[in-house]
Amino acid sequence: MERVLRTEAIGDAMAASGLNQAAVARELDVSREAVSKWLKGRSTPRPDKLLRLALLLDLTLDQMVARVPDAADPVVAFRKMGARKTTEAHIARAQKMGRLLEPVVPFLPFDELVVPPVLKEPRLAYEYVERVAGAIRAEIGLDASDVLDFEHLIHRFRELQAVLIPVLWGARDRHENALHIHLPESATTWVYLNLDSEVHDFKFWMAHELAHVLAPRLHGDKGEDFADSLASALLYPRQAAEAGYRDVRSLRGGGARMNVVKGIARELTISPITVHERLRCYAESEGLPVIDLGNAIYGAARNVNREYRTVSEALFGDGAPEPPEYIRVSRELFESPFYDALAACLGERPRSAGYVQSVLDIPLLDAKAIHSELV
Repeated sequence: MERVLRTEAIGDAMAASGLNQAAVARELDVSREAVSKWLKGRSTPRPDKLLRLALLLDLTLDQMVARVPDAADPVVAFRKMGARKTTEAHIARAQKMGRLLEPVVPFLPFDELVVPPVLKEPRLAYEYVERVAGAIRAEIGLDASDVLDFEHLIHRFRELQAVLIPVLWGARDRHENALHIHLPESATTWVYLNLDSEVHDFKFWMAHELAHVLAPRLHGDKGEDFADSLASALLYPRQAAEAGYRDVRSLRGGGARMNVVKGIARELTISPITVHERLRCYAESEGLPVIDLGNAIYGAARNVNREYRTVSEALFGDGAPEPPEYIRVSRELFESPFYDALAACLGERPRSAGYVQSVLDIPLLDAKAIHSELV
């Protein structure tokens, strides 16, 4: 992976510190011409000079250096929950997992000749997102009033040859609901879904990951924003939002309006925040007054959240599942070929439990139990 300087960030830090190129050259014991080449992107400092430059400007290496991926590098898409920032270290860890998945590819039961369809020019425009959502729902066989359920999403992933990998990553410690990895060379897509997410959140993140499968060329925040938007439109499409808007607008009090929003959310097993956001998007697209429930919507969402269990609790109860039950659920409920393919891979070329630990990013003790079940 090639590394390039973030010249704009370095220039801004120099200006903030009152340093010009000559001053930086003196501090680092290099020529002014060398500093000029760095800032023009024509060369890169040696590691020792790069470290001294970082200390001089009070920048981290991640703030100074960008990594340009190779065409064959795994493409990773995920966003940390809440205000937690996704760092390059998170991306690097996920890319390592992607490289470790390559040996499993030959054992997947997918068509080796045809690449599943993707969107031509994915974009965030409201009308476009609603058209895509409508087309997907029509292919599934749903009307605007029908609830998009887990089974619909699971079948769609299978049709698009995306490998679902249900994992138990904890409800609080990791703060990740899902992880998407696309391997360009094998044209395979792998979607990790955290079963320790609350049921309604889990549905949203499944729809979010489906959007990534359909738009693999969108990366970073742009890709995450598109996935959020398409997921919301899939779960609460325009026609339903139109009816919901009329119902909410017909009421005067904020409490009465909030109750309608929460009722819609419960009926569809989605968050009140998703309902609120789609009502806003619909109103703006039609030039209508926006329904704004303010910060109260977040309190309402927290209250509704308490009504839901996590998917792992719904499937396995309060305790951790034994490996046979966990693998059976992955295979049968999620229609995932992952563990069969992993077992075949381990049978052809034996690997230790450490390999399973790295591929699933789980504790070694859990990996040993799954490894024993597969081999």
